[in-house]
Amino acid sequence: MPLRALTPDELARSWRATSLALALALAWVLLLYRESALAMVAIWARSDTFAHAFVVPPIVLWLVWRRRAQLVQMAPRAAFPVLFAVAGAALLWWLGELAAVNALTQLALTALLVLTVPALLGLQVARAIAFPLGFLFFAVPIGEFLLPQLMQWTADFTVAALRISGIPVYREGLQFVIPSGNWSVVDACSGIRYLIASLTVGTLFAYLNYQSSRRRVLFMLVSLFVPVAANWIRAYLIVIIGHLSGNRLAAGVDHLIYGWLFFGVVITLMFAIGAHWAEPDSPAAAGAVGLARPRTSHSATRLWLATAGLGFVVALPALLGWLVVPDVPTGPMMLATPQRLGSDWLADAASPMDFKPAFQNPSAEVHRVYSRSGRSVGLYLGYYRNQDYKRKLVSSDNRLVAASDTNWSTAHSGSSNVLFGSNKLSTRSTELGHPSQSGLQQSGRLMAWQIYWISGTLTSSDYLAKAYSVWSRLTGRRDDSAVLVFYAEKDQEGGAAAALEAFVRDSYTELDALLSAAMVRP
Repeated sequence: MPLRALTPDELARSWRATSLALALALAWVLLLYRESALAMVAIWARSDTFAHAFVVPPIVLWLVWRRRAQLVQMAPRAAFPVLFAVAGAALLWWLGELAAVNALTQLALTALLVLTVPALLGLQVARAIAFPLGFLFFAVPIGEFLLPQLMQWTADFTVAALRISGIPVYREGLQFVIPSGNWSVVDACSGIRYLIASLTVGTLFAYLNYQSSRRRVLFMLVSLFVPVAANWIRAYLIVIIGHLSGNRLAAGVDHLIYGWLFFGVVITLMFAIGAHWAEPDSPAAAGAVGLARPRTSHSATRLWLATAGLGFVVALPALLGWLVVPDVPTGPMMLATPQRLGSDWLADAASPMDFKPAFQNPSAEVHRVYSRSGRSVGLYLGYYRNQDYKRKLVSSDNRLVAASDTNWSTAHSGSSNVLFGSNKLSTRSTELGHPSQSGLQQSGRLMAWQIYWISGTLTSSDYLAKAYSVWSRLTGRRDDSAVLVFYAEKDQEGGAAAALEAFVRDSYTELDALLSAAMVRP
């Protein structure tokens, strides 16, 4: 069919039909993926870090509304090739659902909502509102994986700045001691809230105030770096204020107030400086008046075929879910280790060294201490079956030491090569101490090794553990997984490493058989 120019009435009818199709498609996506959408909103409500996400959807609508003069002069035309990208996003959501990874399912859901626009309205319209569509991804509550690195950088800067200031510092991990007291870099000190808030607002500021891509990207980079550096300075100033005031100031509520006040001043200055180089809207960007009447072979049939195709594609994960349903037991499971492991490691009736890894909601767990020839090793097995968002092995909530633990803290962390059966594997190695210690004492400290067992496969990587678990489910097997934690006191005879090596060497074959047997038992 030859292309022809649309009359104003035809263009208006085209937009009315397309708007209806778009509304129905978006409602269908939200209905099918409502659990992911509600989970995202729940995170916004309970986490101050992501509270800003509540305003992201209204901002997106406002940004689109600003372009209405340009949009109404375009002819919406469904783009069937975009359905392949929609299918990819739906597949990504399904894999995230199998792995019970909120960030993945919520990113995929947002991608589905965004891709619905070019699928039904066409690539020309999508290009005109590319930034508003991309800005919607700021609604996804993601970024907490940066916490450990941000905390490490904050501790590095604070300790270095204190030493430059002439204050002696003894540091272990994220804890450090100065003459006036003990300090620790915790989650709230990471600056993740400042970073996400600054990047979100900075990106919007750059889009609204600059026309050149170079200036926009540059300001976005500034809004990424400034909150990180500001948080380092904030942490240093809080410690200095506490030190000079005898710890009467910059503690408790003061700590938070000073932090937000400092951040507010820094961000205000950043925007004030950025506004100095603002570029006015070009006439083309402001309204795009004078465009030639669109020429198209628009048809209602094409629109509703694309809508039906999109509706089918986004429903595919539900169909795939019926195909991957392994036969799993639903009753309570029992897990127990024998009184004797290896040749002569005997279970000790004594308390397990007053330490227990903070793994939440396991299907079954074992926590015992084994001794041999004056050496003692603690063993923790946390077994997970029928994993979902409330019960899963790999989670930010599952740690050796909980953030709220007042008895133990991480002094050092790294890795060790350990022999499991005939395979030498990299294992997480962590030294644990008491927060109340000055850092100079070694008594009462623990050395802990941690590794995941995924249907018989060992790994210390969170990502590989998730991947192995998903593969098990895709191949029709169960998702049975476990964490193995071995720990020993550092000051025992021969040292902790020797005791741990001997215990793992002597006991792992039996432990692997025990876990494998649990996997096939109801």
